[in-house]
Amino acid sequence: MTASTIKLTASSDDQLIARYALAAIGLSIAEAALPSPLPGVKPGLANIVTLIVLYRHGWGMAVWVSFLRIFAASLAMGQFLAPGFFLSLSGALASLTVLFFAVRLPQRWFGPVSLSLLASCCHVLAQLLLARLWLVPHPGLWVLLPIFITAACFFGILNGLIVTHFIKQQYLTSGQA
Repeated sequence: MTASTIKLTASSDDQLIARYALAAIGLSIAEAALPSPLPGVKPGLANIVTLIVLYRHGWGMAVWVSFLRIFAASLAMGQFLAPGFFLSLSGALASLTVLFFAVRLPQRWFGPVSLSLLASCCHVLAQLLLARLWLVPHPGLWVLLPIFITAACFFGILNGLIVTHFIKQQYLTSGQA
């Protein structure tokens, strides 16, 4: 019996996705180490990477980066298939779904800040809904909604401004100005 070798070659898109995913994973792990005033309130730094990928390379590549980040970061932090993993996954599914439709809206009114804000709020709503249906089956959970939505709005706007800066920077350095 002879051993056979399968050689896989990564395309340039594969390599690009891996680099972006690595940045998003690093931000997720770093963010997990940050103290939080309330469990679940996080700045969503990895979402900056997802939005940059969305603007530079499209929705499909942003989906790959987002899901690779969720799976790899949960594995790295020992939380794969734990409740946090599913909460993160549900938030990502909701935010990617809204981004799928929102990127088709007029860019004059829907830029990186508004898309980040929409994605952030949908992310939080999906997580709270999953938590309500699965983890905390009590209507008292909705008392936290104003706190989480306020945090989502704040960090959504902040992350959108950061994405805007990076996109403008790339636009200026590419000679398209």
